[in-house]
Amino acid sequence: MRQDSLFNDVPPPSQIRQVDEHRLTQLKSQIRHHDYLYYVKDCPEISDGEYDRLFRELLDLEQKYPDLVTSDSPSQRVGAPPLDELGKVPHERPMLSLDSLMEPEEVLAFDQRIKRELDIDHITYTVEPKFDGLSVELVYDRGTFVRGATRGDGMIGEDVTINLRTIRALPLQLQTDGCPDHLVMRGEVYMRLSDFHALNRRMTERGDDAFANPRNAAAGSLRQLDSHITASRPLVVTCYEVMAMTGPLPTTHWDELERLAEWGIPVPMLRQQCETIDQVLAFHRETQEQRDHLPYEIDGVVVKVNRVDWQTRLGMKSRSPRWAMAFKFPPRKEVTEVQDIAISVGRTGTLTPLALLRPVEVGGVTISRATLHNADEVARKDIRVGDTVRIERAGDVIPAIAERIPIADQIRNEPFQMPRSCPVCGSAVAREGAYVYCTGQAACPAQLKGAIEHFASKTALNIDGLGKKTVAQLVDQGLVKDLSDLFRLNQEQLLKLEGFAERSSMLLLEAIARSKAVSLERFLMGLGIRQVGQHIAKVLAREFGSLDAIMAADCDRFQTIREIGPEISESVVSYFQEQSNRRVIDHLQQLGVSIMERTAPQNHSPLPFSGKSFVFTGGLVSFSRDEAKALVERLGAMVSSSVSKKTTYVVAGTEAGSKLEQARKLKLQILDEEGFKDLINTTEKP
Repeated sequence: MRQDSLFNDVPPPSQIRQVDEHRLTQLKSQIRHHDYLYYVKDCPEISDGEYDRLFRELLDLEQKYPDLVTSDSPSQRVGAPPLDELGKVPHERPMLSLDSLMEPEEVLAFDQRIKRELDIDHITYTVEPKFDGLSVELVYDRGTFVRGATRGDGMIGEDVTINLRTIRALPLQLQTDGCPDHLVMRGEVYMRLSDFHALNRRMTERGDDAFANPRNAAAGSLRQLDSHITASRPLVVTCYEVMAMTGPLPTTHWDELERLAEWGIPVPMLRQQCETIDQVLAFHRETQEQRDHLPYEIDGVVVKVNRVDWQTRLGMKSRSPRWAMAFKFPPRKEVTEVQDIAISVGRTGTLTPLALLRPVEVGGVTISRATLHNADEVARKDIRVGDTVRIERAGDVIPAIAERIPIADQIRNEPFQMPRSCPVCGSAVAREGAYVYCTGQAACPAQLKGAIEHFASKTALNIDGLGKKTVAQLVDQGLVKDLSDLFRLNQEQLLKLEGFAERSSMLLLEAIARSKAVSLERFLMGLGIRQVGQHIAKVLAREFGSLDAIMAADCDRFQTIREIGPEISESVVSYFQEQSNRRVIDHLQQLGVSIMERTAPQNHSPLPFSGKSFVFTGGLVSFSRDEAKALVERLGAMVSSSVSKKTTYVVAGTEAGSKLEQARKLKLQILDEEGFKDLINTTEKP
């Protein structure tokens, strides 16, 4: 044999690439198919080991040919570089909430209303589980997943596309036979119970705080700025509504779900068509009986009119459709004993009594503590150490004590009393309505992390780079023990923190230095005084002009100001009477924090918009939203985020949402942008 014949048997590089490219396409198709069988159909055909072998082969080929890596490849679910923040995106259709019904009589009344409004004697309904997760909008173009968002306020949500791409149950590429060019769906992201318990066990073992329930775990995982964290969390998704699509819609909701399943989209497996309302009630009973055996949490069933044209005729209310409702389950309840009552100090300083319980199973979850809410609630229910109580998971989320169960001849302990000082820092406590809170806000370790985050926020001192993770490290390592310690930090200390290098440490120190010159209203906002938000901080700064004048004022003086009532007055006075807060403020000023004073008014004549309230909705051309708010606040108005009968003006810009509809219903005064300009110009004229 000639020597060169050995080389002639080797295929040319172009032919090798062609073979590899064909194999790569095969692998992507196979892996998508097995993902569909595992996550959607729940009937895998191959072992985990065989799946892993296919996946490794795909990764090897993509590493060999980086130019062949596509955005819809199964390998692209591992996450992307961290985001600075989640962007906002408008929904293609409003994502409405559902009316919740608890009693069969209410469901029968719902059925009667539907028949009456449609003038029809027979209605077919579809019923399916009400998943306890996070609602999302999913958008596909030509069968490819292109965008996903949280529900947000129903009109605008947070863009979580990158995080959704990491969920293996969500197909990045649909099975395109018959798939529309454009498809928008609504679904629910959640965790299976077994995955949730495994995640909590891992978090506990490494010293992290465990999640309270699967819904919180799913919501927290999906809204991460770092999608690598989301990719490490066992999220799944189920879709249950077509919000928009090109081409004709299916004629019934049942057909919608069948069509979605054909395209490879996960839909509720547990669902049923009901020809009568009695069948709906039966499905609810049967599902409630199965509830504890399902692999995921549900808190009821969703009932929908099946025919899409009837849904259209029924229409919607401002926040919910008329053709659907949630038929909720009653909360789970169990009996146990109160072994102790402890006090938890929250980030805002609220002291919450917690009942420490003999561990009890409630809905498959071991409950060892339950909130008692506040002192008034403890007294109303008369809960004492040693009592036998009935536990419920209120809304199937937060464990709470439903009631005390009297025991014959039982000798009970003394009634519970809230402490007079903070159990964490020893500061005095104050009362606000039913709630007791620690007055040592800036000096209380239990509140310190939250206080620092608030102090550094954009509406306060605006210290760029001082985020949640950095604050946690500074406090945990003892570098910051009160707000003033921020201004004592040096580069050597920051370089010891995870994620900090020379440049990032210098940038943070420069941001801290820039924040030393701060307006009075921003400084007041940053202190985190209870009841003092942006508007009240501005009112105080405008009225008093200096921090010294505010600290010297008493409740009677504060209540001479129109916008300030007894609760705000007492909160501000209590804050500045606490010596630990005074010490922190003194230290801040000694370290160079300069609080810019304002010229206080010489008389108490009201500003032009005093007592008036504005709500802004939609986009303005000549102003940013913040500029418009600042303009009316400077003239004495209050700006609210919600419409009510007390709203004076609703300013409606382009693409105004549900607030405009609500304003019309309440017959409020509505201004377009030109009308708003005219009002401002007329008011500002001397």
